[in-house]
Amino acid sequence: MSFFDNIILNLPEVSSPKQKRLPFKEKLKWTLIVLVLFYVLGMVPLYGIGDNVLQNFEYLSLILGAEFGSLLSLGIGPIVTGSIILQLLNGSGIVKFDLTSHEGKQRYQGIQKLMSILFIVLEAGIYVMMGGLAPGRFFDPITNKFLVESTGAATIIVLTASQIAFIKFGLIFQLFLGGMLVVFMDEIVSKWGFGSGISLFIAAGISKQIIIQLLSIFDFNGRPFWISQETPVGSLWALIFFHLPEANYKEALLVIVSIIATIAVFMIAVYSQAMKVEIPLSFGRVRGHGIRWPLNFIYTSNMPVILIASLFATTQLMVRMLQNWLKTADPICWLFSNTPFCFPGGYSGNTPVGFISVLNGPPLVESFIRSGWNTTIFVQALIYILFMVIGSVIFSIFWVQTSGMDAGSQADQMMSSGLQIPGFRKDKRILERLLERYIGPLTVMGAIAVGFLAALADLTSALARGTGLLLTVMIIYRLYEDIAKDHMYDMNPMMKKFMGK
Repeated sequence: MSFFDNIILNLPEVSSPKQKRLPFKEKLKWTLIVLVLFYVLGMVPLYGIGDNVLQNFEYLSLILGAEFGSLLSLGIGPIVTGSIILQLLNGSGIVKFDLTSHEGKQRYQGIQKLMSILFIVLEAGIYVMMGGLAPGRFFDPITNKFLVESTGAATIIVLTASQIAFIKFGLIFQLFLGGMLVVFMDEIVSKWGFGSGISLFIAAGISKQIIIQLLSIFDFNGRPFWISQETPVGSLWALIFFHLPEANYKEALLVIVSIIATIAVFMIAVYSQAMKVEIPLSFGRVRGHGIRWPLNFIYTSNMPVILIASLFATTQLMVRMLQNWLKTADPICWLFSNTPFCFPGGYSGNTPVGFISVLNGPPLVESFIRSGWNTTIFVQALIYILFMVIGSVIFSIFWVQTSGMDAGSQADQMMSSGLQIPGFRKDKRILERLLERYIGPLTVMGAIAVGFLAALADLTSALARGTGLLLTVMIIYRLYEDIAKDHMYDMNPMMKKFMGK
């Protein structure tokens, strides 16, 4: 065994349950424990943090399942980034894994975890060293000085290089600790709970944000709106008590459109999740009995959108960090001047410009309501839709190949359950050819549908942005299906025995 394989096998991990299938209550218990821990960690601030440049990127924090300035500042970013790179390497053939064997799957998962750990260290260093999460309350990363309030006047204290390095190391260590906790919590949910931790963290963060954006009674300074007489964060109360009474019809229309868009995305997402193709199969040893094997229309569920949205979010964060570090409005072209990698774009304050505005999803409907038709924003919206659709298709194809959802893996699962096509002999090749006729088109068409729906929802300014809302609905729907299935097995012992569980 190679030295590299020894590293992979000795990585810290959460042990798997010994029993073949955990009881429903056990899975529910661990899922709730991790969910509560996720919310608690998001409220624990980083010790020694000063300026928090990232706190203005609320949407990016939702997609990354992060809470900037807390132990969860990294969120799922390192895990998803490592997964994306590994899928691209495997899909392109640069690095090949035999995912049909147990050893190949174990090696793939080990390398994925190792890459996640490496990206935790890398992103933690980038966040701190580039000034996104600056150390010290009044620390200036350019002059390396602290501004300390004293009696009468402010006093400037110049720190030594070792003191500055120690403070930055402390922040990086805290970010590393939070990132590793997220990795282990993801493993706990995957092995001991329902679904995956990545999906659970995204749904938890976005659900909280939807409630805040819709029903919060506090204004932007944290005071109840009936005391401050300022517009509350909750759009419903702003509509009832401010926009309509003050005849501010454009703002009122924006709120109404966002609520309608939220409801529409919810209904379309639920309907699309329920669409499926059912393949009739029979039990070879039991004549006259058969089942229908369901293949969902959105075959790869929400994973392609999670991956492409996380890629866009990570790109925006890195550009913002480069801009803050290099002190230039166009960091990409500053680094890659006179090369094909020069893409003009950055941030003007907190407003994305250039190619970053395309990755952010321009507010098409909001812009039209406020100021009428804008050709530039319309073109940006079309490019954004195109990026989302193409990215979803690419990651959907890679996800099928690396997650055991391809025709060969599905055929093996059916054969192990004693299933076969009625009227045909029991042969894996026959099953595989039949499944290829469905899985290939469903992979592409489902990815196009979910990518287009996510992009369209973003452009309509739905609550918590359309992509976040779509992901939440799909995650919760899939979680509901998993919980219902497990509960059915616990309630019906005969069903459990019949399914071979």
